[in-house]
Amino acid sequence: METPDFTRFSQAHRVYAESLFAKIRALSASPAPNRGVTRFGYSEVEDRVLDALEEEGRALGLETSRDAAGNLLMRLPGRDRTLPGLFCGSHADSVLDGGNFDGLAGITAALLVVRDLQARGVTPARDIVVTALRCEEQGLIGSRAMMGKLSEADLGRRWTPDSPTLAERLTAQGYDVARLSSGTPVVDPKSIAAFLELHIEQGVRLTQPNGPRVGLVTGIRGMVYHRMIHCWGEPAHAGAIDFPFRHDALAATTRLVAGAWERWSQRVAKGEDLVFTTGILETDPTAIFNKVPEHVRFSLDARSLSAETREGFIEEFYEDAKRLEAFHGVRFEFDPAGRNEPMESDPALLAKLEEGAALLGIPVIHEPSGAGHDAQTFGLEKIPFAMVFIANANGSHNPDEAVETDDFLAGAAVLTEAVRLYTA
Repeated sequence: METPDFTRFSQAHRVYAESLFAKIRALSASPAPNRGVTRFGYSEVEDRVLDALEEEGRALGLETSRDAAGNLLMRLPGRDRTLPGLFCGSHADSVLDGGNFDGLAGITAALLVVRDLQARGVTPARDIVVTALRCEEQGLIGSRAMMGKLSEADLGRRWTPDSPTLAERLTAQGYDVARLSSGTPVVDPKSIAAFLELHIEQGVRLTQPNGPRVGLVTGIRGMVYHRMIHCWGEPAHAGAIDFPFRHDALAATTRLVAGAWERWSQRVAKGEDLVFTTGILETDPTAIFNKVPEHVRFSLDARSLSAETREGFIEEFYEDAKRLEAFHGVRFEFDPAGRNEPMESDPALLAKLEEGAALLGIPVIHEPSGAGHDAQTFGLEKIPFAMVFIANANGSHNPDEAVETDDFLAGAAVLTEAVRLYTA
């Protein structure tokens, strides 16, 4: 067996990777004038993409199958097939007019793992399962369906206002909705030894000048969120109502958000892990410049690797809301809070990734993931997981995702060595 050599790895797989990225882009290009790709979960486009990926797997001699949720599983047989398999992959779908690499990079990297081990004459101790998951972008749907964990809210979701619900999509394609929401996995979690996922970085750490271009994920931040919060005040003439008599919904809301921002900065200054976002802030369409706003809608998204930090932050937010209700004479109405628990990467898997990077001479950094990933679903089933990030300019969820092939190959090489070490 050849020793780890990134130059060899790059030369062996560059053309294959670039051609596969181009092939899937062509299959899922957004209609003009959009510039990105659109492969919604459980759509005809996602079906075509999965079929194309299955062709790649079969060309490599992999045993291919679909689980009861439609996820694509492609197995490289190991020496002992009674052992749980090592699952490795990511998701096949995208957001509306998104980038080509979010999800696809992880599946392509898993195919390179198999391709490289085969070229080196390595037969793993256990099966390696290249995993192409469905519909991650709408709430980790494919992986959660694998675990039988779809909810009524999931089944009622529409990707666009005029599109079918998820339940309608699944039923039309012959899937058993009741089974996917039964709480019973359709793939036995005990058959999965661990889950490894390569993904584009959705932040900026790896794009800093002269820094490492590959990251090892320490964990996935848990989140608490409100999709929509309402603040109700009283409408009034802007020039006629003096300070003591105003019930200004916008003033109360902006003070609440500004206070949360200040507490965020204080917690970060103390070394706590936390991010906070208000992505929606809007008055009614009837709002005008000389009228005191009666109604404001806004959102909240707070994430941390620490459940204690997350919960402390949100409780302070609620306390501030009560105080501002009393001061401004307004009323805040919160929709039910959504929560995802923080998940730590498996130390043993991280150690394999670190060892692989060291053998290849590829520098890495350790960083948290602020975005959710299918790896969380496996973690919730007590399945060990770890992730590799690769540098990605211009952000994610947009047509301008920009992954350099060298960075992708570096991350894929680290992943390959970790898989080799884990399955030795």
